[in-house]
Amino acid sequence: MIEIGPGGGVLTRELLAAGAGVDAVELDPEWAFRLRSRVRHPELAVAVADALDLAWERLSEPVLVAGNLPYRIGTALLERLLARASAVPRAAFLLQREVVERIVARPGESDYGALSVLVAARAEARLLGIVRPGAFVPPPKVDSAFVGLDMARPVVPLERFPALAGLARLAFSQRRKTLRNALASAWGRSGAEAALSELGWGPRTRAEELDLRAFLKLLEAADRLALPAARTASHGLGTALGSEPDGRM
Repeated sequence: MIEIGPGGGVLTRELLAAGAGVDAVELDPEWAFRLRSRVRHPELAVAVADALDLAWERLSEPVLVAGNLPYRIGTALLERLLARASAVPRAAFLLQREVVERIVARPGESDYGALSVLVAARAEARLLGIVRPGAFVPPPKVDSAFVGLDMARPVVPLERFPALAGLARLAFSQRRKTLRNALASAWGRSGAEAALSELGWGPRTRAEELDLRAFLKLLEAADRLALPAARTASHGLGTALGSEPDGRM
């Protein structure tokens, strides 16, 4: 197991008790020291490191991943995992509730967006439970949620993920506008209309109506029409989630 943000070791103890070997990644040296002091176990290794710097692509054997992710880096870390970790069949994270609601959202729902599409491309996501602020020290000002990701059979291969990420961000870049207008911001009006016409979609089509399969069709159409924005590499799924202090369980 790789555990991100172990804090005081509540989850760490449960993982060790279940028979897992745990590599814990903790950014805060003080918390890392506390964990080493509180949990002494031969199958526990603690590294003081930034989880955003983990080289997921270097994993050669299947590894499970879990953790209480800092809210301000949650989506960025999730993207890195989805884009690089072919050796991670399953993961489970505690995140800000509103982020998890975006992860598990379906087409047509208010929370559905680029993050929903990209997670669906690489994983099956399930909301596993809600955690109230009182479970943390110090308590945050928002609810948290536990999300499970099954990545054993991803729909989109790693090499296509950056292009899909660029397309999804473009499609949802102007949520109040039609898909044609959102795409036109990078492809020009003629390019956007050509892509929609090739797929038989009307000018009133909106990004929030499209499921993953439809986005993959749009990506294929963009490739055929040589529309460059579809090949834009992904540099992040959104802005930071604010400066809310990280709670520790």
